[in-house]
Amino acid sequence: MTPALGLVVEDPAGVDRGRDAEHVLVAGCADQDVEAAGELGDACSPDEEDPCALGLVCAPQGDESGEAYVCAGAIELRGMVVDALDQSPIAGARILALDDTSAPISDVAISDADGHYSLPISVVRDTDGNPLTTVTLTMQASAADYQLYPSGLQPAFPVSTADAEAVEDDPEDSEDDYLKVIENASTTIGMIPLDDAAGSFQISGTVTGDLGAGTLVVAEGSTNYAIADRSGSFTLFNVASGDYELRGYRGGVQISPAAVAVIDADVEGVVLDPVDGSELGSVSGSVNIVNAPGGSATSVVLIPTALFDEVFEFGPVPFGLRAPDPGEAPSVTSAWTIAGVPEGDYTVIASLENDLLVRDPDTSIAGTQILELSVGAGEDVELQDSFKVTEALAVVSPGRDEPEEVSGTPTFVFADDSSEDGYVVVVHDALGTEIWFDDTIDGVSGSSEVEVEYTGPALTRGMYYRFQATSMKDGVPLSRTEDLRGVFVYAGE
Repeated sequence: MTPALGLVVEDPAGVDRGRDAEHVLVAGCADQDVEAAGELGDACSPDEEDPCALGLVCAPQGDESGEAYVCAGAIELRGMVVDALDQSPIAGARILALDDTSAPISDVAISDADGHYSLPISVVRDTDGNPLTTVTLTMQASAADYQLYPSGLQPAFPVSTADAEAVEDDPEDSEDDYLKVIENASTTIGMIPLDDAAGSFQISGTVTGDLGAGTLVVAEGSTNYAIADRSGSFTLFNVASGDYELRGYRGGVQISPAAVAVIDADVEGVVLDPVDGSELGSVSGSVNIVNAPGGSATSVVLIPTALFDEVFEFGPVPFGLRAPDPGEAPSVTSAWTIAGVPEGDYTVIASLENDLLVRDPDTSIAGTQILELSVGAGEDVELQDSFKVTEALAVVSPGRDEPEEVSGTPTFVFADDSSEDGYVVVVHDALGTEIWFDDTIDGVSGSSEVEVEYTGPALTRGMYYRFQATSMKDGVPLSRTEDLRGVFVYAGE
């Protein structure tokens, strides 16, 4: 599936700030042919050098052809990047915006010495230059010595274009006449410092071709990765010296890998090209939803095996490698197919998202194991066993729907499983470290909820944690809470 938003057209940063509002086509000694640049709502072409008047951008217009553009006011995200633990500003972080399909709608902004950033975004407009629909987007951030945002237990908080507000007009600055800005709590990005970064070097480059934007770039042989912005540019941080194969993963395109040697220095200028004429593969299978309410549906994703986190049992999903298609609500109830799969090694995961279902945790029966597979060029892989999916234990608090701030001693509350005789609760921090494990929790009767008080070591202020509960019967796991629920941020005593 290819992005539908025209990802390489709206670029406020590319406007020549010193130009006049008119575009000179032909100049002569006696006269000149002058064409006025487009005003708000005028049609434009991104191929022209200065298609719109100062302060406007040439944005994609939402007509049926998908090829129309209109002069519109710029929209920017503004905020800060800070250390999640001590709130100090982070300079040099790279920030990228993604739409609700995980396709990039911006190039990269770099945070300044005070952690501030300003990030122009591209959204589809109507004929008057206004956003055609409200877009819910998320941000990605990366920086030296910090965990990628989002990753592990730390989700990306949604940002809505409905929150865009006109900036206060400066009579001496004609560029802000139509500018709208989104700046709120969700545009402040808190990044979690790494305990011991694997390396201190960077690998940067470009994914070429029309489908380069949104490519998941992986330094195989490590867990380092980045997402290419709408121009195809990428930078991987925290890389150790060594030899790597840089691979690009994206639905609908096969990208040629590149060998990279990091020898005590940053590596720049790596080029990843699409493979002309390469055939793409597919992966198909089925899910078996049991002991769950009628109408339940789920999703299935492919995760590059090099990036699969065995502690959390998930990892980053390349754009397009999901059933149903990116941006669609979970709808898999039986058979599923992921098409346009590039060559590579993948881990297949069902019910990763919050859909009130979980993979059956009893790995002693068929259909419950985590599967790894290899897809060759043009190969169609069909899984023989169905994924067994069951109703999840509902999280009550903390972190039922999104990360929740917790002070003092946490108490974990989740739905009772009536067929259990006990529970196991484990707490991990965002770096994957097991903080607390208790397998001596008795079953309950006469209550629809289970409450478990945390009795582990002191928690770190500002750190993200997740509790996960599993119901047990005669030593066999029955169900558990969902992978992306039960997340909380510790606020101190």
